Amino acid sequence: MLYLVATPIGNLGDLSPRAVEVLSAVDVIYCEDTRHTGLLLNHFNIKKPTRSLHTHNERERTDEVVAVLKGGRDVAYVSDAGMPGVSDPGAMLVAACQKEGLPHTVIPGPSAAVIAAVLSGLPAQPFSFFGFLPRESAPRRETLDAIASVHHQVILYESPHRVQATLIDLLDRFGDGPAAVLRELTKKFETVVTGTLSELIERFSEEPKGECVICFVPGQKTKETAPDLDALLTDLLKTESVKDAAAIAAERLSLPKKQVYRRALELKQ
Repeated sequence: MLYLVATPIGNLGDLSPRAVEVLSAVDVIYCEDTRHTGLLLNHFNIKKPTRSLHTHNERERTDEVVAVLKGGRDVAYVSDAGMPGVSDPGAMLVAACQKEGLPHTVIPGPSAAVIAAVLSGLPAQPFSFFGFLPRESAPRRETLDAIASVHHQVILYESPHRVQATLIDLLDRFGDGPAAVLRELTKKFETVVTGTLSELIERFSEEPKGECVICFVPGQKTKETAPDLDALLTDLLKTESVKDAAAIAAERLSLPKKQVYRRALELKQ
């Protein structure tokens, strides 16, 4: 049997008794990072051999897991935190087991996306999860285009040093809708900050600590805002520097300074 075991995203107390039982009983544990999982196993006094299975060796290790299962042994797979297969490896293992007719199941537990959907305060049914937005411009635009067809809660993961930049992208693309930024979920300093996207951009002018989840409801940018901004910036850039033009426009239109500065740069180029 292959067991995909959800592990804590912060609070070790969230590892279920059933998960501990399974991890203690299997023959081998495959994991995203053996060192990270080693700390979890040591905490629960679980002594089992571990093997790495991460994004860069997933295909090779999946074939290995299939061979181990066909040999009659039980295998557990855990990612660094949360539910395997949700922004982490795991889906390929399930597909391989289904193809080969091998038994497999999930040992449920924490998932940051589900926790955030509830804690955000936004309607949680339905919601759409898009994981991390791509860094590259073309795939990022394609993902934002896909999100544009959604009119309910959207959930994104984001690293702390890119939270504000992503919030600005969302405001540029979707207008100023309701949103929440959640950080350090299940940990001692868990925080939930709610407001509009523009309010959160100002709130996160300084980089937060810990991994973050962004929840928002895509809207349609008002027809007046973008043309008004572009027209004002175009006029100002005839006599002002990019920095000064952006500062003046941001004040007149009550828009976030960084958003306006970036648009001013685009127009200047």
